[in-house]
Amino acid sequence: MIGFAMCGSYCTHAASLRELEGLKDRGADILPIVSENVYSTDTRFGSARALRERLGAICGRECIHSVVDAEPLGPKIPLEALIICPCTGNTLAKMANGITDTAVTMAAKAHLRSDRPLIIALASNDAMSANLGNIAALLNRKCVYFVPMRQDDPTGKPHSLVADFSLLRATFDEAMNGKQYRKLFI
Repeated sequence: MIGFAMCGSYCTHAASLRELEGLKDRGADILPIVSENVYSTDTRFGSARALRERLGAICGRECIHSVVDAEPLGPKIPLEALIICPCTGNTLAKMANGITDTAVTMAAKAHLRSDRPLIIALASNDAMSANLGNIAALLNRKCVYFVPMRQDDPTGKPHSLVADFSLLRATFDEAMNGKQYRKLFI
């Protein structure tokens, strides 16, 4: 089973869901995990309820959405891999600094105890400023892999990076072999 976690970069949810469907089409058994904000927040990109229903329809099960429900991942509920797509800068910073106060950060902590791949598809407006050190910290961790990323608007948002979600499956395949896919920045 693969964990697929989503954080609140709401503008990237459509791209994330396409990649989730691609994984499912390849036959993956997927456990959906969402942050508490994603679970309960309606945005201009859609309602929380509609997202939960879509995740349930794709994965065939309800989302994990609390710290308590995410804690057993790893030792008691082993995942082959955990994908965080999208991963916000806030979640990235928490993981880099050992903070486990959301369902997604707890899922990552619990999962990494078993030395299995954690794949991060970052979407952060401060990736090349406040979060650059956190990217570096996670690059130094065992079993952590990044989906290659790019600046989405170098002029309007000069510190922003977003993963090329179309490379998620290729990154996953390489991570399952213990390798980082391609170059990190494209």
